[in-house]
Amino acid sequence: MLQVTQVVRADIPVSDRDEAIAFYTEKLGFTLVVDVPFGDADRWTEVAPPEGGATLALVRPDGELQPGRMTGIVLASADPRSDHAALTSAEVDVDDALIGGDGAVPLLFFFRDPSGNQLMVVENR
Repeated sequence: MLQVTQVVRADIPVSDRDEAIAFYTEKLGFTLVVDVPFGDADRWTEVAPPEGGATLALVRPDGELQPGRMTGIVLASADPRSDHAALTSAEVDVDDALIGGDGAVPLLFFFRDPSGNQLMVVENR
């Protein structure tokens, strides 16, 4: 058995790190937790949701890890309707429709960051 105890980070390939940092901090309210030089002329950046949990590493594209993908990242929200309205008002690329909320499936929606990476917001029950 592995000694793994938690998920701590997910990588998101971005086209422009500064644009991605601005999006995740200003539009989503995340905190920039790491922004340091890394390797040859590169940098390591991570953002985290306000209440902690796994961080998102905003990485440069490499191999099959390219921007514009379904990330599989799911963000928990106490109020997806409110978040959907706020992101729409902030001119974020948000799907028009909310899905679920009928009891069997929690309320959720999808949106994309400036690099075209798709993330999901789901009701935290």
